[in-house]
Amino acid sequence: MKNIRLTVDTETKVSHINREIYGHFSEHLGRCIYNGLFVGKDSPIPNKDGVRKDIIEALKNIRIPVLRWPGGCFADEYHWKDGIGPKESRKKMINTNWGGVVEDNSFGTHEFMNLCEELGCEPYVAGNVGSGTVREMSEWVEYMTFDGESPLTLERKQNGREKPWKLKYLGIGNENWGCGGNMRPEYYCDVYRQFQSFCKNYSGNELAKVACGPSGSDYHWTEVIMQNLNPMLTKAISLHFYSIPDWNNKGYATEFTDKDYYTLMSTVNFTEPLLENHINIMDRYDPDNKIGLIVDEWGTWYDVEKGTNPGFLYQQNTMRDAMVAAVSLNYFNQQSRRVVMANIAQMINVLQAVILTEGEKMILTPTYHVFDLYKDHQDAELLRSSIDCFNEGGTKMITASVSQAKDGSVLATVSNASLCEDIELEIDLGGFKPSSASAKILDSDVRAFNTFDAPENVKPSECEVRLEGSKAYVKMPACSIVSVKFAG
Repeated sequence: MKNIRLTVDTETKVSHINREIYGHFSEHLGRCIYNGLFVGKDSPIPNKDGVRKDIIEALKNIRIPVLRWPGGCFADEYHWKDGIGPKESRKKMINTNWGGVVEDNSFGTHEFMNLCEELGCEPYVAGNVGSGTVREMSEWVEYMTFDGESPLTLERKQNGREKPWKLKYLGIGNENWGCGGNMRPEYYCDVYRQFQSFCKNYSGNELAKVACGPSGSDYHWTEVIMQNLNPMLTKAISLHFYSIPDWNNKGYATEFTDKDYYTLMSTVNFTEPLLENHINIMDRYDPDNKIGLIVDEWGTWYDVEKGTNPGFLYQQNTMRDAMVAAVSLNYFNQQSRRVVMANIAQMINVLQAVILTEGEKMILTPTYHVFDLYKDHQDAELLRSSIDCFNEGGTKMITASVSQAKDGSVLATVSNASLCEDIELEIDLGGFKPSSASAKILDSDVRAFNTFDAPENVKPSECEVRLEGSKAYVKMPACSIVSVKFAG
C-alpha cells in the first residue's frame, strides 16, 4: 500500500469554482431527448409536461446547474420556429447528422426552457450560425426574453407563455470549424461579430455570449479568436475535447484491456496541459480574465453498443468512465480561474451519459455517481493544494481538488486511477482543525457497470475516515474515487 499525502493550504483561496462546471449537454441525438428525457404527456411513464419525473428527480439530486441545448451539430441545422406552437402543426425534418431519423420538433423552445425552470438550472442555448440567419437568431432571443409588445412576444403568449424566460448563456454557433460551417477562424470572427450584434438584452435579461472556440489542441484557433474578439462582445469561448486515444479504433465501452485503460487515462490526463496551453494564450490577450473558457463538450466516446443504431451513439458506462469524469472534474476545478463552465456529453443515452433508460426503466451510471460525490464543489472556493503522485502504465495515477464552501466546510475529492495499488491517503489541512469528517467512496472493478436488471452494481458507499487534529486518513483501494468532507 502506497502512502499518499494531500497537503491543503486553507488560508489561500485560488479561484471561485462556478457551479456551471458541473453542467450537462442534451442534443437531439439518438435517445437523448426522445425516449430518454422526453416521453410525451400521454406516456404511461410518470412525467411532468412530457419529461420523465424520475429523471427530473435524479438531475435535481446532483444540482444540475446548466443545460446546453439543442446541440451539437444538430444546432446548426435547427430552426427554432419549427419547434413552437401546437405540436400537431410543427414541421418535421430529417436529422441528417444523427441517424437520418425524422425529427418531429415536439420538444422545442417552450419544453426546454420550462424544463430548465423546473430543474432550477440555467439554459444554455446554441444558436444556428451554420445554416441560420442573423434575423432568425435575433428573433429567437426576442421571443424568449422580451417583456414588451411585439409580434414575437404576442406569438409567445399565444403559445402559452405569458412572461419571458431568463436566458443567460447564448452560443453563437457550434463547432464552426467543422459541422457548423467548416470556417476558418478569421472568417468565423467576422460572422460572430455580425450575429452577436443583433442579439439584444431585453427586459433586464443580460446575455452571456459564447464564441465558438477550438477543437482539442487547435491553439491557432484560440490565438485568432482572442486577437479578434474582446470582453465587451464575448463572455466566453468554448472548447471541445473528447477522451479518444484513436478515432479510427475507439473500441467498446465494456470491452478493453488494461493497456487500453492506461492509454485512455493518459489521454484524459492531457486535459491538464491542454487547458494550461489554451489559458496561456487567453492570458496574453485578456490579462484581466474577463473572457471565460467553457468546455461545453467533453467525455468518452466509444463504438456504439452492438446491435444499436450507429447514428445514436449509445454506449454503456463503466467504472473506467467514472474515473475519466473524476480526473476531468478535478482538472476543471483546478483551472476554475478561467474555466467557468463544462458540459459533459451527453446527459442521457448518448456517449458518456449520466442516465440510461430502457422503456420505463432508468439507471444511474457510475459517471452520475461522480457528479453526486463532487456536487459540493459547486460555487465553493478552490483552495491551494498539492498531492503526491506516482505513474503506472506511463501515466499519472492520482488527481485531487479541494474547495471551501460558504459555510466553512472543506471538500476534498481524490481519484486513484491505479489498477493494482491501494493507497492510504493522508489529508493535511495545516492550521484548519475540523470538528468532524465524513467520506464517501466509489470503488469497483474497472469493467463493472450498472444494468437494468442490476442497477446498483456500481454505487457510492460510506467510507471510514480517521481524524487526528488537522489530519485525516482514508484508505483508497485501486480504481477508486473518494470525497471527504470536513465540517468548518
